[in-house]
Amino acid sequence: MLKKLSIGLALLLGGLSPAAAWAICDVEYRVQPGDTLFSIAEHHYGDRGRWTLIYYGNQSRLTGPVAEPGKTLHIPCAKEASAPDATPLRQDDAEMKLLTGGGFAPFTDPGLPGQGLITELVNAAMELTPSPVSYSITWESDWSKHLFPKLNDKEFDMGFPWFKPDCETTPKDERCVNFHFSEPLITIPIMLFTRADETFTFTQDSDIEGKSLCRPKGYFTHDLDRPGRRWLSEDKITLVQADTPAACFHMVNEGRVDAATVNLFLGANTLIQEGLRESILPVERPLSEEGLHVVISKRHWRGTSHLYRINAGLKALKNDGRFEEIVARHLELFWGQLQ
Repeated sequence: MLKKLSIGLALLLGGLSPAAAWAICDVEYRVQPGDTLFSIAEHHYGDRGRWTLIYYGNQSRLTGPVAEPGKTLHIPCAKEASAPDATPLRQDDAEMKLLTGGGFAPFTDPGLPGQGLITELVNAAMELTPSPVSYSITWESDWSKHLFPKLNDKEFDMGFPWFKPDCETTPKDERCVNFHFSEPLITIPIMLFTRADETFTFTQDSDIEGKSLCRPKGYFTHDLDRPGRRWLSEDKITLVQADTPAACFHMVNEGRVDAATVNLFLGANTLIQEGLRESILPVERPLSEEGLHVVISKRHWRGTSHLYRINAGLKALKNDGRFEEIVARHLELFWGQLQ
């Protein structure tokens, strides 16, 4: 049975711990009954927090975020964090204009090595596309201006990284109506964070029914109401929408809600900033997984060809192994800085 961490968030946020010196890595491991990604990481790295290395190193082998008994997983070794070489395709006066923003560690920020994990993936994908073109990347600190008006009005060709709504069930969502989405650049685990002194079990969806969850205002909620759950439309849970992630975590700490739910990286960062990492812990089983995408206006006359470039380059990046190397390198940096 999956259980909540009980060894302190410091381990979850572990970077290069002393145990890494004897890490059993670059090996294949057959998943045993009762294993979780957390327990496998503890066995191989001596640190449960390094489960994300296994998660991102085995995207094609995992059933979502679950370690399925009988499956064979590759246990990667940690990568040293360093800035990549600049790509010659990236120029100020370029054929394609891309838009992104900062303050979204470890994914995008001009102060991060490679300007962030997602930025480096985009750079690498653009290099490997079968039809390479020159491109520029512009940084806009106000994310609220990205989709509307800048990308919608085609002031820029494409933007990244953006979550994709569930366009099948909510086709009238403004993002679904106005934008095309690339294949996911990366998927992010959406976690539940609960009080360390409370028992919170999440092995199946029915365990969440009757609970109160906090997610910040303006954040997506489609994962809470997807087919088979319908937690919101059928009033199976109480959703509280606080002004900020920090407010959600303080509500958990004060016992006003059962759990806060945000992505793993935002949650980890918020707990450190708010001094709550000993009081609030993540539940091992992710609530959902969400992709981060490149987007382009549906009215862009080169939308199909531009998306083809990104998707083809991303596929090549995964096929040659660079994808896993880039992800692992940035994860080491992120967790190490939080530590």
